[in-house]
Amino acid sequence: MFESKQVIVLGERDGIAGPAIAACVKSAGGNVAFTSTECFV
Repeated sequence: MFESKQVIVLGERDGIAGPAIAACVKSAGGNVAFTSTECFV
């Protein structure tokens, strides 16, 4: 699905953190260009 795609990952502090999403993207064949976990209040 993400084969040879560049992905920007934005996670949420109270939800799913950025590194967890990035791990899923990498396992699906994507390349993570930027990862961040923010608080959206």
